[in-house]
Amino acid sequence: MTETPNADVEVLLQRLDADLPLPSYAHPGDAGLDLYARESVQLAPGERYAMPTGIAVALPAGYAAFVHPRSGLAARDGVTVLNAPGTVDAGYRGEIKVILVNTGTGSTATLSRGDRIAQLVIQRVAAARLIEVEHLPGSARGDGGFGSTGRAAMEGRG
Repeated sequence: MTETPNADVEVLLQRLDADLPLPSYAHPGDAGLDLYARESVQLAPGERYAMPTGIAVALPAGYAAFVHPRSGLAARDGVTVLNAPGTVDAGYRGEIKVILVNTGTGSTATLSRGDRIAQLVIQRVAAARLIEVEHLPGSARGDGGFGSTGRAAMEGRG
């Protein structure tokens, strides 16, 4: 496994396809490791496909990996990760697959074996201890939901 300067956590990786590159950071300081397509596929508009990546990982307890879309693929071809971000739990040992979808309306997207298709971001995660209460403490936002902060600002309340 290639050493990453200032790596915060060691992740065991099993290569399931020797002909694909290992995931890597494209640039120093990048958050996501590039994942590669194990197969070639054509996605018609609206079609989805669970693309194998040729790798499996063993994350340490207290960590998870999150599969994020690649912005260039989405902008250029309309292909994105359907359940973004996809979650890889520490206990999962199977091949990482990426559920891709063609959001374009007019053309088929072609993905070739070896194409960069997504990014894998590895993060520390907390295990929550839920405490049931009758009432929640107040906050500045209160129970304002989706879009409420923009609406409040437009109405002179934010």
